Amino acid sequence: MPFSIKYILSSFLFGTLLITVYPTSANSDKDMQDKLLRQREALQHGEHSGHQMEASKGPDFKGVYYGYFPCKEEDCSGIKMTLSLKRNNNYLLVTQPAKPSSREFYEKGKFTWNDNTRTVVLDPKDDIPGKQYRIVDEATLIQLNLDGSAMSGDQDDFTLRRGDTTKSREMHIH
Repeated sequence: MPFSIKYILSSFLFGTLLITVYPTSANSDKDMQDKLLRQREALQHGEHSGHQMEASKGPDFKGVYYGYFPCKEEDCSGIKMTLSLKRNNNYLLVTQPAKPSSREFYEKGKFTWNDNTRTVVLDPKDDIPGKQYRIVDEATLIQLNLDGSAMSGDQDDFTLRRGDTTKSREMHIH
């Protein structure tokens, strides 16, 4: 009989201790999960402290840019353009003539920027000439000719704006 009283008391004490400690460890697990989630989000958005040095090497203009450029053909009213400047200096350029049932054209490659000339240069994977853009600010790029000179006409016609800085934008559906 004394064994069962000791067993009951020890079980009671162990249960009390478990109830007292468990909420603390549950909160600490939740805190750890929240911290991990914040770190993951920071990595995806480039805010992790390990990447601060890399981001400070140049302007922060990575993102998705949208524009509507003039078209040279008579049956085309314009060209929708989406330029995605990604991490590791990769880019994706999607163009689509603004006419019924027109297909999208994709161009992938690497990009570089020059702080002195304030330009972004696209280097496509295919054997086609790359494009150049003048950096107006972190949210605006203006397309240049292949030699780096300004396009003829109104420069607003050749402007790409980063999507997170404008309220409305033309979007491509992929």
